[in-house]
Amino acid sequence: MEHWQQRWENAWREIVLRRRTGLQARLGRALLRIASWPYGGTIRLRNWLYDHRWLSIHAAAVPVISVGNLSMGGTGKTPCIEYIARYYRQRDIRVAVLSRGYGGLDSRNDEALLLEESLPDVPHLQNPDRVAAAECAVHELESQLLLLDDGFQHRRLHRDLDIVLLDATQPPERDALFPRGMLREPFTALARAGHLVITRTDQVSPAELDALYRNITRRFPSLPIAQAIHEPESLRWGDKVLPPQSLAERSVVAFCGLGRPDAFRRTLEQLGARLLDFRVYPDHYPYTSADVAELHRWAATTPPDTWIVTTRKDWVKLRLDELGGRPLGTLTITWRLTTGAETFHAALDRISTLILQESTLEAEPGSVSGKEFPASPCETAITDGSLNSTRQGCNPST
Repeated sequence: MEHWQQRWENAWREIVLRRRTGLQARLGRALLRIASWPYGGTIRLRNWLYDHRWLSIHAAAVPVISVGNLSMGGTGKTPCIEYIARYYRQRDIRVAVLSRGYGGLDSRNDEALLLEESLPDVPHLQNPDRVAAAECAVHELESQLLLLDDGFQHRRLHRDLDIVLLDATQPPERDALFPRGMLREPFTALARAGHLVITRTDQVSPAELDALYRNITRRFPSLPIAQAIHEPESLRWGDKVLPPQSLAERSVVAFCGLGRPDAFRRTLEQLGARLLDFRVYPDHYPYTSADVAELHRWAATTPPDTWIVTTRKDWVKLRLDELGGRPLGTLTITWRLTTGAETFHAALDRISTLILQESTLEAEPGSVSGKEFPASPCETAITDGSLNSTRQGCNPST
C-alpha cells in the first residue's frame, strides 16, 4: 500500500507538471496558482528583511560555501557536496557538512549515510539551527571550512560563496512558485548567487541547453556558469562491481526516492535498460519494515531474468543485497563538470586562500563572529555518530 505522503506528492507532481489533464486538473492548477501568491509575498518580504539587515545574518569563524538551488530538491546537491568536499580534503583542509537533516533514519538521513560511506573523514552535522551547527563544527571539530547543504534559502548563516544548481531538465522559466510549481524562489533570486552550475545537461537537447544558457546570461551577465552531468560510474551487486553499460538490453525493474525520479529513469533508459516497472517514493523517504516487505513481494513477482536496481542513496537506507530472492543492484553516480571547470575551481581556490588567512588567526571561543550563544548549544544540536566520538558536545552524524 502506498504511503499517504507518496500518494500526495505523486498527485501534486502530476498536476503541476501538467501530466494530468481535464477539468479537475485545470481547477487544481488554478487553486495552486492562487495559493502561490501569499507564498511569493512571504518570500519577497523575508528576502527584503535580510537584504536590509532587519533579520540578523551570523558569520562563522571560518569560510562557508553554500550549495543550494531555486527548486524543491533533485538538482544533484549531494554529489556536488561530495565533489567539493573531496576537492578540499585532497588539499588537507578540514571540512564539515551542515544540513537540516530531512527524512532522518535513526537520526541520520540518506545524504548523511551516503557521505559517510564515500567520505568517512568528513563529519556531517544535521541540525535545523545551522548557526549552532557551525559553532559546533568550528569549536568542537576544529573544521576549517563549512559546506552548507541546501543553503541558498538559509540566509541566517553568512556564506563566502553561494553555489546554485539548476537542473537543465526543469528550467525555471517553465516552472512556477510553490505550490503551483516547484520553485522555492523566483528566477530573479539568482542575483544573490556567486556561481551557477547547470546540471544534467546531457539529458536535454543542445537547442534546449543553448536557450537556457542564453536566457541566464541575458538576465545575469556577470554570473559565472559551469555545466555538469551525473555520470553512471558502476553497478554494484554486493561485492561485485559491473560497468553501468551492463544494463544494456536487460529487463529491469527499478525504484527510488529522489527529488527528481525521472532523472534516474532517464539514466537507466540511456544505458539501454528495458524498464518493466518503475516505483517512485518521496524524496528522502525513510523505508519502513512494511515498505521492505512490499518490495520483497514486488520483486518476487518479476520474471526470473529481471534485474532489480535502485540508487545508492536509497540503498544506504535499506542495506539489502537481495529483494524477493533476487540480487539488488545499485547504480552509483559521479558528478562531473563538462564546461566551466577552470572558473569553478578558481572560485574554490579563492576560498582556500581565505582559509590560509584564517588559519593565522585564532577565533574567539564561544562565539560566531562575536555573537554570543547560549551555553552548550551543541548538546541538543546535532545527531549521534562515530567520528570524533570523544567530543560529546557536538555529536556529528559521521
